[in-house]
Amino acid sequence: MQNDFFKYQAQTTQFAAGFEVEKAEGSYIFGKDGRKYLDFVAGVSANTLGHSHPKIVNAIKEQADKYLHVMVYGEYAQEKPVELCRLLAEATPDPLEITYLVNSGAEAIDGSLKLAKRYTGREEIVSFKNSYHGNTHGALSVSGHEGHKREFRPLLPMISFIEFNNENDFDKITEKTACVILETIQGAAGFLVPNEDYLIKLKKRCEEVGALLILDEIQPGFGRTGKLFSFEHFGIVPDILVMGKGMGGGVPVGAFMSSKKIMETLAHSPKLGHITTFGGNPLIAAASHATLKEVLESGLMNEVDDKEKLYRELLVHPKIKNINGKGLMLAVNLGTPDFTLSVAKKCMERGLIVFWQLYRNEYLRISPPLTISKEEITEGCKIILEVLNEE
Repeated sequence: MQNDFFKYQAQTTQFAAGFEVEKAEGSYIFGKDGRKYLDFVAGVSANTLGHSHPKIVNAIKEQADKYLHVMVYGEYAQEKPVELCRLLAEATPDPLEITYLVNSGAEAIDGSLKLAKRYTGREEIVSFKNSYHGNTHGALSVSGHEGHKREFRPLLPMISFIEFNNENDFDKITEKTACVILETIQGAAGFLVPNEDYLIKLKKRCEEVGALLILDEIQPGFGRTGKLFSFEHFGIVPDILVMGKGMGGGVPVGAFMSSKKIMETLAHSPKLGHITTFGGNPLIAAASHATLKEVLESGLMNEVDDKEKLYRELLVHPKIKNINGKGLMLAVNLGTPDFTLSVAKKCMERGLIVFWQLYRNEYLRISPPLTISKEEITEGCKIILEVLNEE
């Protein structure tokens, strides 16, 4: 299978592991080599409730017995998509009330940019240096790392980039700005958290000039920081909220959410302002609804702070420079990319899956399922420390 993987499936790097997966359950992935591997990555923040959570699997099976795709998005009323959107509205603060379901976080970013332009009638967009929003042309255009997009230009025009946590850049947000888009917690840059009142001041500036604030919660959303969405820690509500990854608990999904007043502008002048065939797919919506319901009702979010503290207490070592992040999205600085990649490889050999940050390879990614136990955290951290001692 590994040979066919490299022969027939397009690769994203020249050093893919090609790890052969047999099955996955809870906090573990089981390989065809007969070993089990403790997962500290959760499919890059996607498996919110771990692998093959029974409530998600049952929701998928029940929906599969009824019907799969029946019509393009927005035409028919289907039980699970409607229930998902209603539960999202109930779980988020005003004025967030209407959800547009799509296929991925990147598509949700593109849709949110279109929505902001359509609503404001403006063309300029302000994004952030070192941001990452996805790899479609629109999402790549507002991502802030030139090395990852130079070869794909020309991209969207009229986009400027400001520095995260730098209030002196606010004067670049003007009456010509349609929207400001940022990750509530910068992911690829090493899980950078906003200063205490930074988002409050940023939202105020947007309101002063009539620009919409789009928050990308594709990674921190769905309980990963101890709140359903991480903006709830910082005293603001975005005009447009973007979500994905952990929303589906292991299935491909994305969404953008706003007020009815803003969202309805996609339905006219022109009609079909955003179109997606498989957005709101009932099978995916069933999995996403089961994930959201469990996150809200299980008490898992109440455990996040203690689990973060345990990681920080255990991961103390002379070779660890610092740990960024919040909740169960932590970036461990090991100094250099080569060293971090070596540590990740040796952890895998010992049965622990860790990864690295897209832009800042010197940071080791830790983003386990919310369901991970304290015993499993202790077990995994022990492996990391053993590898560090030997390097």
